[in-house]
Amino acid sequence: MIDRGFHHDGSPDHVSTQAPELGETVTVFVRTPRDQRSGVHVRTTPDGEPHFTEAVIDRETEHETWWRADVVARHPVSRYRFLIDGPGGYRWLTAAGLTSHDVPDTTDFRLVTHAAPPAWATGSVVYQIFPDRFASSGAERDLPSWAIARGWDDPVAGTGPDTPRQIFGGDLDGIRSRLDHVAALGADTLYLTPVFPAASNHRYNASSFAEVDPLLGGDAAYRALIDETHRRGMRILGDLTTNHCGDTHPWFRAAAKDKGAAEREMFFFTDDDLGYEAWMGVPSLPKFDWASERLAGEMEEVVRRWLRFGLDGWRIDVANMTGRLRRADHAHEVARRIRRALAAESPDGLLVAEHAHDATGDLDADGWQGTMNYAGFTRPVWSWLRGPELRLPFLGVPAEVPRIGGGDAVATMRAFSSLVSWRSLTHSWSILGSHDTARIRTVCGGDPALVEVAAGLMFTLPGTPMVFAGDEIGLEGAWGEDARRTMPWDRPERWDHGTFGVYRDLVALRRSEPALRHGGLRWLHVSEDAVVYVREHAGERLLVLAARAAHRPVRLPLAARSAVPVYGGAETALSDDGTVTLPADGPALHIWRLTR
Repeated sequence: MIDRGFHHDGSPDHVSTQAPELGETVTVFVRTPRDQRSGVHVRTTPDGEPHFTEAVIDRETEHETWWRADVVARHPVSRYRFLIDGPGGYRWLTAAGLTSHDVPDTTDFRLVTHAAPPAWATGSVVYQIFPDRFASSGAERDLPSWAIARGWDDPVAGTGPDTPRQIFGGDLDGIRSRLDHVAALGADTLYLTPVFPAASNHRYNASSFAEVDPLLGGDAAYRALIDETHRRGMRILGDLTTNHCGDTHPWFRAAAKDKGAAEREMFFFTDDDLGYEAWMGVPSLPKFDWASERLAGEMEEVVRRWLRFGLDGWRIDVANMTGRLRRADHAHEVARRIRRALAAESPDGLLVAEHAHDATGDLDADGWQGTMNYAGFTRPVWSWLRGPELRLPFLGVPAEVPRIGGGDAVATMRAFSSLVSWRSLTHSWSILGSHDTARIRTVCGGDPALVEVAAGLMFTLPGTPMVFAGDEIGLEGAWGEDARRTMPWDRPERWDHGTFGVYRDLVALRRSEPALRHGGLRWLHVSEDAVVYVREHAGERLLVLAARAAHRPVRLPLAARSAVPVYGGAETALSDDGTVTLPADGPALHIWRLTR
């Protein structure tokens, strides 16, 4: 788990470029304890055959030796690992850590020559908005026959047939009127769930991709929101269903009506009772057939059209299922086509995929530039910080959220991060919840101190933080529909202003500290109730202690001259040999700046 002084990751301190060209020579650095003298080699596998290059000493500090070697980015994804030789035999250092036995190549470090994500995304903080529940402009609009009007302060019907039909009246002008709140939080990227017309409040069953739902204010309101977002120096992302549309969409209606229609090839028609393939069997969500060139062309134009309108990128809904059905698997081709359509229209655009479980096989493939990191972040954080008495279903698993120790939580994070490149990890969204999940406040048993620890992990670990609107003021919800409650703008007594201050301060810290945006990660201590890690960049070191409960004091030989509190306010005990003793309180989040 802890590499005891042997370290490499894909951050700028250890890799000379995050965006190599095919055939480019990249310099990589690995750190070892100063007494490592027996030799270090980097192993690559050009054209499938192992090749070893001897590393040379680049520099030494009082306690460390930095070794340097060159790796040629010979393939679109070039893998490499380090061989650490010594008196007791050799060890391997891969993204999964240091081992004294042979391990498969799947956890090797990666250089990726596919087009890199936009530079702006590396330091962004994303704010997710479910439009119907965020803010209302008060505009009077005629509701369609399927809709059930609700008052802003009415409770959400979290289950039953009325759930997708209830309309609370949030709209795009309402969002625009509340951008001061987003700015006060410090977030700089809006992500809105779908805004296309649909016969539901969630709008994932689009009846058109060519216009904005009039219930939200139509194209003009979207134009005004995008323009105001950009005027404030923020960016805005759309949400697109590439796996399906709604059964009222003209493409599907034409295909279902006429077996000879050109649109017929865009869907899967069957001989069963439903007569067509639908997402998870839901009749209102007919599934796209990506073997169709007609579909591909239409969807590429949808991607490009709204980028021309002003969007800065897309989040892709159900990306894990898009293009996949039994023998058919066009998933990577779909991702590549969408990314190239995005790049052709907006080279600086971002493309992030929804994936609720293991996304590692779909990243680093010239398509999705990151994912919503449920598997490698949300699930271990929930399981570690779950309220002791809480009983909630666990993100699609037929079991309750487990309660695990820090060792298992960190092992889960490392298991998933070891299978993707550093840049895919850092451009994936670290989320504590979304419109599809319970709220983090509820998961933590209503304890704001545990929420602070969760937020601390989100804002200080590698990854792009994504805040679901309302988490920052302590909203609750036990499952996705229940969590889609309205923002209580006129009910300040429902706000947890302390939690808002925590989120605001952590966003500001992330934005002000390059080590939190660009730095590498070293795990220093893991126990049942506490984890400690350091983020490092260009000589700056930030030490983070996250604890879910009171624990034994942690002593670390960090060779530090000082440890200055930057969050949490706790002092450390520093001995003459540079050993740091950290506080033992909890739940708690503490961050210090280390100097040598």
